[in-house]
Amino acid sequence: MLNSGYVDQLVYRGTTTVGLVCADGVVLATDTRVTMPRSFIAHRKGKKVHKIDDHLGITISGVVADAQNVVDTLRYHAGIYKLEKRDVIPVRAIARMASNVFFSSRLFPYIADVLIGGYDKMGPSIFNVDFFGSITKENYVSTGSGSPIAYGILESEYREGLTIEDGMAIAVKAVTSAMKRDAMSGDSFDVVKIDKDGYLEISEEEKKRVLTKVLG
Repeated sequence: MLNSGYVDQLVYRGTTTVGLVCADGVVLATDTRVTMPRSFIAHRKGKKVHKIDDHLGITISGVVADAQNVVDTLRYHAGIYKLEKRDVIPVRAIARMASNVFFSSRLFPYIADVLIGGYDKMGPSIFNVDFFGSITKENYVSTGSGSPIAYGILESEYREGLTIEDGMAIAVKAVTSAMKRDAMSGDSFDVVKIDKDGYLEISEEEKKRVLTKVLG
């Protein structure tokens, strides 16, 4: 049996990721600090949100190599689905595939926790998949060591029917609040929005604009 203390040390050492479902799409946001045990900062510009397909994105927390392997696996299967079906894979289907990947490796688990968000024929949706393959559909969700702080913002400010513009402001506020209070999160943040027009990572100028809005 995997020692629970060992799992906690690996999974919860760092990172803040956030996902929100909005009326017109989804928002994914993360910090960029990459940490190792004993609070060592390994990188200040780590990439924690990735594109799976034109309509799909994923955030990662946990062991970087494990999470990147999961991302590559999902990209491969999303591409195969598109070639065979001549259509994009549904968000729920790729989330279920991620769940299967984690569950099939449960004896030697991938130490990672992912948020999968996207926009398909059913509209916008976000799923959380943990390292044992448990899958939940969420309207708003956060993972990583900064998540308790982020949830304080999400639970007080999220409401159904948000626009992506409002959702980005809440996501940025949640992540930056965690960056201020969680030593394992920090340095900068990335934000992605996914709507009927596809996957778009917002520019540095746009991030500054949203942050200015958040700070009032």
